[in-house]
Amino acid sequence: MSMFREMRRKRQQLTEEDSIAILQKATSGTLALLGDDDYPYAVPISYVYHDGKLFFHSAMAGHKVDAIRKCDKASFCVIEQDNIQPEKFTTFFRSVIAFGRIHIVEDEQEKLQMVRMLGNRYNPNQDEALQKEIESGFSHMLAIRFDIEHLTGKEAIELVRQRPHNTGE
Repeated sequence: MSMFREMRRKRQQLTEEDSIAILQKATSGTLALLGDDDYPYAVPISYVYHDGKLFFHSAMAGHKVDAIRKCDKASFCVIEQDNIQPEKFTTFFRSVIAFGRIHIVEDEQEKLQMVRMLGNRYNPNQDEALQKEIESGFSHMLAIRFDIEHLTGKEAIELVRQRPHNTGE
C-alpha cells in the first residue's frame, strides 16, 4: 500500500505532466515543515524545479532550517490559478502539492550548481552580476534540495469540463 493517499475526486486530478508543467512555470509556493513543538510551519518561498527535485535557498539559521534539520519530511504547494467566480460561489483553481524529503546541501559543488540554477531562473542573462552575487553571498547562504516522492495536481471541475477531450458529463 502506498503511504500517500489517493485523490478522492479522480476526475479533477491533473496528469503528472500537467503537474510538472505547473512546477516549471510557477516561481513561488508554500513549503510546509514540522516546526517548533511539532506545530506545522508553512512558509512562502521562491524555488526552481529540475528533474524531479525542488531547490530553494535560505539564510544560515532560522525556523525553516531548524525544522529541516529536525525532520526531513516536507510538502510543497503551488497555486497556479485561483480565479474567483462569485456568481457561481466557486473558484476555478489549479494547484499542485509535492510530498518528499528535504535536505540541506552540504556538498559545495552541488550547492554552486543550485545557486546558479536559481540565479538563472530569476535573473536570466546576468552572468557577471550573478557571479559577483555568488562571490559575496555564497558563504552566508544555505542551499536546500527537496526530492519529490509523490506529486498530486488538482483542478476545479469547471476547468476539467473546459478541456477539449471532456464531454462535460
